[in-house]
Amino acid sequence: MSELITEIARRRTFAIISHPDAGKTTLTEKLLLFGGAIQMAGTVKARKAARHATSDWMKLEKERGISVTSSVMQFKYGDRVVNLLDTPGHADFSEDTYRTLTAVDSALMVIDCAKGVEERTIRLMEVCRLRQTPIFTFINKLDREGRDPVELLDEVESVLGIQCAPVTWPIGMGKRLRGVYHLLDDTVHLYEAGKNYVTQEAEVIEGLDNPELDARLGLDAAELRDEIELVQGASHEFEAGAYLAGEQTPVFFGSAINNFGVTPLLDAFVEHAPAPQSRKTVGRTVEADESALTGFIFKIQANMDPAHRDRIAFMRICSG
Repeated sequence: MSELITEIARRRTFAIISHPDAGKTTLTEKLLLFGGAIQMAGTVKARKAARHATSDWMKLEKERGISVTSSVMQFKYGDRVVNLLDTPGHADFSEDTYRTLTAVDSALMVIDCAKGVEERTIRLMEVCRLRQTPIFTFINKLDREGRDPVELLDEVESVLGIQCAPVTWPIGMGKRLRGVYHLLDDTVHLYEAGKNYVTQEAEVIEGLDNPELDARLGLDAAELRDEIELVQGASHEFEAGAYLAGEQTPVFFGSAINNFGVTPLLDAFVEHAPAPQSRKTVGRTVEADESALTGFIFKIQANMDPAHRDRIAFMRICSG
């Protein structure tokens, strides 16, 4: 039984939700890359290239550069075993997404920094709220010019009705991107265009008051200190209990296509995201540490692609 409890505690099962083209499938690829499940990520926007996103295996997905069906992928990260469900963002395939959200313990919401909260994000957030699903937020495409970060957080809170707790904070955007500041660790992660942040770690400066920060950022260092002081005074601190209750979302900034900001996100996710929980059924509540095998089918897939002619049932294991 102790071994079973240990294995349960290691598991993290989540889905990524977003409006189409916010970078969901790209982030999925990069999480798999950082987790060692793949060796090379396909570039989603290069639709005519030989490489495509690992999670997009259908001909239609490769042609259009979008996710049509849910894919289930697993990778190890540290001592955690992560189950990642990539879901379609387009409204035409929404039922597949809704069913998938019943099988996860948490979700990761991806937002385009230039567009903010969009229609599909609102709808998917409503589904998550019904189940009180804990949500991490990744504000993506920091390598492009985007909206003011404070404005983005205000929009998430007002439109989606969830409290934001920034964990990383951008130092510039687009061509002026210099890195991100980690509010919990008091570290600055510097960004260099063209650097591979999978094989090469980001340069980290310890402490916001470190003189090295002035040497690297120049006048931007003083501006960063003033901005962080305002952010810390005006924003919410991360509270694990509020996050697990679905009342607060920790917010991270980065650029998935450049692998930047993904490591702090993944480190925090495997640390704070919930392990498998008990499940309520019509008859009783099924506890995750029960020895008997129980589960439910959340998706049946058949004849979706010439290479996948068998009927496949996707089951979420609840115990055993």
